[in-house]
Amino acid sequence: MQLPAQATGKVVVDGDALARTLSRIAHEIIERNDDLADVALVGIHTRGVPIAQRLRRLIEERAGLAPDLGAVDITFYRDDVQVRGGEAPLHAQPVVRSTALDFPLEGRTCILVDDVLYTGRTIRAAVEALFDYGRPARVQLAVLVDRGHRELPIRPDYVGKNLPTSQDQRVNVRVQEIDGVDEVTIGPATGPPKRVAA
Repeated sequence: MQLPAQATGKVVVDGDALARTLSRIAHEIIERNDDLADVALVGIHTRGVPIAQRLRRLIEERAGLAPDLGAVDITFYRDDVQVRGGEAPLHAQPVVRSTALDFPLEGRTCILVDDVLYTGRTIRAAVEALFDYGRPARVQLAVLVDRGHRELPIRPDYVGKNLPTSQDQRVNVRVQEIDGVDEVTIGPATGPPKRVAA
């Protein structure tokens, strides 16, 4: 059994509140999409994937139909990854994970799912990665937390919680599947950021 991750900062969403939030997002997805058979949930690695899995289960419980489920890795689409031919990278590089889109994207409503929306750069990279696999009819965005400070004109369709923050703060989302606990905390941004693009 995995031990809970060490909490840093103030807990702003506990496990019960996180469950209620995901339940509300699932309900909104059902309401806004007439044909759920054409909907696919695509989690952005890392924590967007278990969040998408939970949303899929909740949608299936309520609507009797489970949307297709995929995962996308944005490592090579990020604008902060620097690869140099034959030499060591200048900075620590992110871990490459698998992209799994085992269904056709054409004609689909693809809902990208992520934990925290910050500058919008992660979402830009995810959209670019998605279009390398096909051309969905539309792309929507579901995020657990929107913390503001956008650098790109990206707005989520489904938001769990708006958390106004300063740039010297850090929002940490922890999920049971990865961290052993469900919670969202806000604390000081100490040390190198966990995610440069968000």
